[in-house]
Amino acid sequence: MCGRYVQTSPAEALAARLGARLAEGMTWTPRWNVAPGTSAAVVRDDGAGPVLAGLTWGLHPSWAADDSSLRPINARAEGIGGKPMFRDALKRRRAVVPADGFYEWKADVRGKTPWHFRLAGGAPFSFAGLWERREIRGSGPIESFAIVTTAANDLVRPIHARMPVLLDTEAEALWRREGPLSAAELERCFTPFEAGAMEAWPVSTWVNAASHDGPRCIEPAP
Repeated sequence: MCGRYVQTSPAEALAARLGARLAEGMTWTPRWNVAPGTSAAVVRDDGAGPVLAGLTWGLHPSWAADDSSLRPINARAEGIGGKPMFRDALKRRRAVVPADGFYEWKADVRGKTPWHFRLAGGAPFSFAGLWERREIRGSGPIESFAIVTTAANDLVRPIHARMPVLLDTEAEALWRREGPLSAAELERCFTPFEAGAMEAWPVSTWVNAASHDGPRCIEPAP
């Protein structure tokens, strides 16, 4: 799964890289420990083209009568097209989630050790995401998202069996296209990212607390 990630590239730079405009009134600060339930920058189409906007991490299905227990942060790629929770969003509301890194935890007899993963050299990248817009009675609309996950590549596998779907240039172009994708196109998007193009290192358990933020989160563990 993917339960924490890094989003530190400036919003203007992200919007320019992804060919999107900034949502009106959007506020942005660098984040080294994006956690579920918080707002993060996501590129989705609002009918007038791609826009970089702040969405809540944890999908609120538009069709749910009660979303108290329906806020998944991840969507497994395997069989995703047949799952009612994600089926419609997969066809009509795909999004890209800009990121600069992500965390996974390795379990052993001593507990769980957090690891930081990113592209080699630290370039920004995008996760495959799904988004929803839901009207909440008495409080207006909420826009939310989930990150798609797939089987881990050779770099991530010793730490965790799953990893977020990182989109390379070809896969990102497919994912951002309007309308449904074929099974072959989805398989291309969900192929685990090339391990040799990534790097990783263990970090301090300081990152475990969702309230902790800042560059200390990605500093190598002593």
